[in-house]
Amino acid sequence: MSKGINYSKWDHIEVSDDEDDTHPNIDTPSLFRWRHEARVKRMEELAKEKSDFEAEWKQVTSQIDEAQRQADAGDSAAASRLAQLKDRLSKLEAHRQELAKKEKSQPLNIDTICKEGKTRTIINKAAAQPPKPRTDEETWKNLEEFKQKYDKEIKKFGMFSKFDDAQQFLEEHPHLVCEAACDRLVLWCVDLAVEEKASLLEYVTKQCICLQFLLKLGAELGTDPRNCLRQFYARLRDPQPEYMRAFEEELAAFRQRVQDRAKARLEDAMREYEEEQRQARLGPGGLDPVEVFDSLPDSLKACFESKDIALLQKTLAEMPIDEARYHMKRCVDSGMWVPDASSKKLLEGDEAGAEAAAEAEEEAEGEAARLTIRYQFKVALIM
Repeated sequence: MSKGINYSKWDHIEVSDDEDDTHPNIDTPSLFRWRHEARVKRMEELAKEKSDFEAEWKQVTSQIDEAQRQADAGDSAAASRLAQLKDRLSKLEAHRQELAKKEKSQPLNIDTICKEGKTRTIINKAAAQPPKPRTDEETWKNLEEFKQKYDKEIKKFGMFSKFDDAQQFLEEHPHLVCEAACDRLVLWCVDLAVEEKASLLEYVTKQCICLQFLLKLGAELGTDPRNCLRQFYARLRDPQPEYMRAFEEELAAFRQRVQDRAKARLEDAMREYEEEQRQARLGPGGLDPVEVFDSLPDSLKACFESKDIALLQKTLAEMPIDEARYHMKRCVDSGMWVPDASSKKLLEGDEAGAEAAAEAEEEAEGEAARLTIRYQFKVALIM
């Protein structure tokens, strides 16, 4: 039968301030302080007694060893001294037992009621610094470098229609499991949408979403996404309804975003083309002939459409001089009208000079050669 645990040592615990009531003639804080000082003094005396005993014990055992060596060497005096030392050692052993009994009889206090059983120090590692975000220029540069190295492999992966083939290809080319490959697939999807290659676009968008989901799974598990290839494709081959519904919804949303981006790209390209055409049409004064023609009064539009110089002269003569000068100045700046000397004088506001120049030209070249109209755009464009 096992021996029970002895709880008697907990019956008497010495605490300096373990009293609720004291005599009214006694200063309670002073009493507690005296008790504490007395306990500390007793502990110090006991500790000194143990220290002195250990020093004496060590000295006697050392002397016994030395006397034993001398006695073994045949020294008779050493043999007599050895007997005395052993007698002294036996007395010290009795003293040791008394000290142990005395220490055990001491009541427990705040310093001896418990002792440290185990100590462990843990120093936290410095938190890993998050990667510095890359600029758009750095991201684009890395994407271009990745495209030059692996574009052929990325496009081959994008055209797979079966999960097994895609998984095997990624296992053979693990470097494609990264954000750069995913970004390249997104750009290719937009290119295909612009080119209206709907059948191929359907395959590539699906592979792009698969790669995005694979990268997301690796981030959620806190591991390299390449370690999740088998787990991810096993989930796709035998999906749970909720997971497959989320996959299909994300795929549909991605395809819509691709179409929107393709539409925006076409609109941007059309605006750039129209601006290039407009810049090519600009006349010597920097005005667009199409815009100038649209701003002309209907009477002047009819003159330019019919290319009738006589009608143009008549129409201008019937208009106020300032209005006629304004419209003809814009026609000159847009290149629709190439003025002769008299027209230049008129546009500058010198009516007398214009009449003199006109008379000189009539004598030299005749009325038919005085005015010319030059179109810089097709008739179909202004009709």
